[in-house]
Amino acid sequence: MAKVYQDLRSFLSTLEENGQLVRIKDEVNPEPDIAAAGRAAANIENAPAVLFEKVKGYPYRVVTNVHGSWANHALMLGMQKTASTKEQFHEINRRWDSFPVKPEILSRENAPCKENTIDKPEDINLFEILPLYRINEQDSGFFLSKASIITADPNEPDNFDKLNVGTYRIQVKGKNRVGIQALAFHDIAIQLEAAERKNEKVPICITVGNSPLVTYMASTPVMYTQNEYEFVGALQDGVPTQIVKSDLYDNLYVPAGSEVVLEGYIEPRVREVEGPFGEFPGSYSGSRRQCVITITHVTHRTNPIFENLYLGIPWTEIDYLMALNTSVPLYQQIKRDFPEVQAVNAMYTHGIGCIISTKVRFGGFGKEVAFRLLSTPHGGSYSKIIIIVDEFVDPFNLPQVMWALTTRVRPDKDVVVIPNCPGMPLDPSSYPAGMHSKLIIDATTPKDPEPNPREVELLEPPVGYEKYETLIRNLMSDMK
Repeated sequence: MAKVYQDLRSFLSTLEENGQLVRIKDEVNPEPDIAAAGRAAANIENAPAVLFEKVKGYPYRVVTNVHGSWANHALMLGMQKTASTKEQFHEINRRWDSFPVKPEILSRENAPCKENTIDKPEDINLFEILPLYRINEQDSGFFLSKASIITADPNEPDNFDKLNVGTYRIQVKGKNRVGIQALAFHDIAIQLEAAERKNEKVPICITVGNSPLVTYMASTPVMYTQNEYEFVGALQDGVPTQIVKSDLYDNLYVPAGSEVVLEGYIEPRVREVEGPFGEFPGSYSGSRRQCVITITHVTHRTNPIFENLYLGIPWTEIDYLMALNTSVPLYQQIKRDFPEVQAVNAMYTHGIGCIISTKVRFGGFGKEVAFRLLSTPHGGSYSKIIIIVDEFVDPFNLPQVMWALTTRVRPDKDVVVIPNCPGMPLDPSSYPAGMHSKLIIDATTPKDPEPNPREVELLEPPVGYEKYETLIRNLMSDMK
């Protein structure tokens, strides 16, 4: 049984036990120190989380880079911190099939997130509750970059399958007002449109500092009718995640171990300028008119830990967070129709770049697999560059992928550009924002009836190489 975390604090303890957390004990300025540490950690292989114990002007601690390395990612799953990316992919995929695992609903008295309550709207001041700072210099204000946001379907408010737990950037606009970016292809946009049609508020909970797999699933592109809490239980190898009912809304449930819970509503048919913000493609987004949220109720743990992540030129923490949780659901969706698919690597910029390994059933099969990717809810909007390789090519091994590109691709027949498709508006090459061309590169070996005038026989490794690989690794370990 994998180790299970019901809150952020227990995971930080595990990270520290495994040498994957460092404490900054000297007092730091919110800006630029916290963001600078996030960028610095991203430059270090197998970087630790960074916990700031004293932040000038605030009584609470701040942690960043919690998901910011493959070592931390493996520990989140209860695996050895040395587990490879490919091993973690297959372990997530194995657990994925356990979905759904119903969450455990705690009483208010037993939920740590309810330890302290601010129930008078006039007493709410986010600038005092949260240690706020700009993540990048030209951000238009203070952003929550790692909150998990909970909303329900207005047409079926009690349908737990349509309870959405998502990650959307939150800009603090006032003591009790924040902005939220709800793009048209996000699940929350479906709910917002249904409510605004009737000029109704959208009840919402914003949770900060969650257990690592709640945060993980909140940023995972699953189907609209699949509940993220039930996936957390699956990824916890069958152990239910703990949730508790919102104080304001009977149909909203928040992670019981959250450090801070902000409750309120999205104001209907109200838009204000939001952004710019340093985004995951490694550049600033523009400013857009986005929804506004009024916060009317707050609960938090005693001495809450504020968690945020740094976004910069990849790789940074957000790239580790969105790597395999983008790859596995796309793999699951494609493999349902194409069992020949072996693995999907959608780790690059949230799947804007995607590499798929597959057996080839017939001529043109690689392009057919690419078309299936482009018909998924996430791939349709995000995926822009799709590379298809043979089953004997490891899509997580970029030297092997480059070998396939250089020895299998004939540009005149294997490279296809599809114009006027949906695109990710935060991609700076998207023009107009939200539209793009799609590039498909078929780097598979031709199969009948596709012409292949030259026979290709792959080189086989020499007999006994595994024995020597083990021997050499052991000798290297002895030298350390």
